[in-house]
Amino acid sequence: MSEFPNLTVLDHPLIRHKVTHLRDRRTPKKRFKELADEIAMLMAYEATRGLGVEEVEVETPLETTVGHRIKGKKLVLVPILRAGLGMVEGILRLVPSARVGHVGLFRDESTLQPVEYYFKVPQHAEHRDFIVLDPMLATGGSASAALTLLKERGAASLRFMCLVAAPEGVRRLLEDHPDVPVFAAALDRELNDHGYILPGLGDAGDRLFGTR
Repeated sequence: MSEFPNLTVLDHPLIRHKVTHLRDRRTPKKRFKELADEIAMLMAYEATRGLGVEEVEVETPLETTVGHRIKGKKLVLVPILRAGLGMVEGILRLVPSARVGHVGLFRDESTLQPVEYYFKVPQHAEHRDFIVLDPMLATGGSASAALTLLKERGAASLRFMCLVAAPEGVRRLLEDHPDVPVFAAALDRELNDHGYILPGLGDAGDRLFGTR
C-alpha cells in the first residue's frame, strides 16, 4: 500500500469471508444488510484504536482497581446518506455511546459536483472524533465533500471508513485530505466507465434498501 499511505485495508479472515458473501449477487437484501453491519463492527475495532481513554477507579467483587474507559462521549458516526446508514448499527453495537450525525449529498448533473442538501452533527465539532461512513469509495467526490463540510464546521479529528474502495477514490482523498486516514475492507481494481467499482458489489444503497 505504499502508493496510498492514507489507506489501511483490514484483511482479517472474518472480514474477507464476509466481503465475499457481500459481493455475491445472490445474497438477499436482509443478509446483505446483516453483512454490512457485521463488517462495519469488525472494522470499527481497528478504526477506533486511536480514541482517547482515561483512568477510572472500579470496584471488582474482590477489591478496588484502576481501569480505562473511552474519554467522554466524543465519538460521532457520520453516514453519508443514504447508503452510509447501513454501517451505523454495527458500530453502535460496539460503541453504544457514540453519537450519530448525517450528511446528505447529491450530484449536480450539469457540473457533476456534490451538492449538500442536509447536514447535522453534534455541537463543538472541534472537540469530537468523527468517523465518516460510506460503503463505497468510488470517485471519492462525495467522501471528499463530506470531509470538507466537517472541517468547515471545525472538525479536526476525522477518519473515513468504507467497505469497498477503488484506487481512484483513495487517491482523491489522499490529494484532498491527506490528514484523514481511510479504512477499507477491500481495495478493488478500478472504476468502470460509469463510475462503478470493479469487481465491486453493485449499488450498495439499492442492495441495502431493496430499490434495485
